[in-house]
Amino acid sequence: MRIKNFLPLKDKNIVVIATGSIAAVKTPLLVSQLIKSGAQVKCIASPSASKLVSPLSLSTLSRNSCYQDEDQWDPKASKPLHISLAEWAELIVVAPLSASSLSRWVNGLAEGLAASLLIACEKPIIAASAMNTGMWQNKAVQKNWQILKEYPNVITLDPGEGLLACDRLGEGRMANQEIIELAIENALTQFKKASYFKRDLEGLKFLVTAGPTMEDIDATRFLSNRSSGKMGVFLGQAARFRGANVDLIHGPLQIPSTFLEGLTSYQAKSANDMKKIIAELQSQANAIAMTAAIVDLRKKNGPEKGKLSKENLLHSINDTFEVVPDLLSEIVARRSENQIILGFTALTGTDAEIQHLGKIKKASKGCDLLMANPIDRNNQGLESNSNGGWLLGPNANIKLMPVNSKLTLANQLLDELKALLGNRFATK
Repeated sequence: MRIKNFLPLKDKNIVVIATGSIAAVKTPLLVSQLIKSGAQVKCIASPSASKLVSPLSLSTLSRNSCYQDEDQWDPKASKPLHISLAEWAELIVVAPLSASSLSRWVNGLAEGLAASLLIACEKPIIAASAMNTGMWQNKAVQKNWQILKEYPNVITLDPGEGLLACDRLGEGRMANQEIIELAIENALTQFKKASYFKRDLEGLKFLVTAGPTMEDIDATRFLSNRSSGKMGVFLGQAARFRGANVDLIHGPLQIPSTFLEGLTSYQAKSANDMKKIIAELQSQANAIAMTAAIVDLRKKNGPEKGKLSKENLLHSINDTFEVVPDLLSEIVARRSENQIILGFTALTGTDAEIQHLGKIKKASKGCDLLMANPIDRNNQGLESNSNGGWLLGPNANIKLMPVNSKLTLANQLLDELKALLGNRFATK
């Protein structure tokens, strides 16, 4: 999922800490991916973690020494190791974070190298907890986790549900590698502007649509488009990292389903499927982002039951198709008070043509913000990992959104949505 010409982890100094959870067996995969992304990585294995994953493996994969507790105090070093690592690191990842390490961290107990480093560090930290379901649901653990969520330099990744190593089915599985890496990129992006993470969307509900829709022609054929769903998924995840509760309605995606972790996801195949789910969820949302690429045509009376012959297919295309109703306009028409709506439109042409067409579309659809998205240029639009264009806002404002990673653009769009939400509620 790396972006050509946009490598947010390249040459970044990252410390990866593995603590005593069986999920530590996944840590080498994370380290390997960070190295492939161009990051400089140093690892720490707690005493418990070193019984589960080989420090030699972490050292080999990171191309650096894997530090353990006995390395903390070196009489030949000018500084204690936890201080020098805290100064070297641009970001720390704790994956997995065990119940014991969580307790030491939030209670300020500097026992061992990992605990000392976490207390000393003022840089961004990603904390991905993992443990048995019973341990995770314990009141003391939940209390500690809630305390950690308030740390201004920490992004906490709740464990997911699944089959655990103890054969129990429930909460406790460490966040997927893709989500951890996405959180790292998000953290490094935000820390360029501030020494803390934005949680400015806390308590807000976001509804995001993503990906293409599909309209069946017959038993084997369908109409669709090249939308990958990345922009909508990354927008949803960026909103979640900033504290929002996110509902994601998506068509067929071209990215792994692991990127949906932490979002409340609803799968919709056709425009009609998406319309029904939106109708159920819209009233609960403070903000809606319509990034989905809705197919423009569909069969008037639904798809054929069997497979059409080539001869009959041409007749079907000529005589029995209709334009799919505009979902964005329908959403705007039934919006609730203070609800903010962001739309997307895929366009081609010169800069001037795209801005002109964007103004026309925004006026016709009535949304608060419209992202006019050139799709006939390199590193932009459908299927690309990066994006850019023009954002049309209230009072005929037009803002150039330079080409960047879709995650970076997602945060920029959330800044604009949040500004409008703040103004809307301030005048309520």
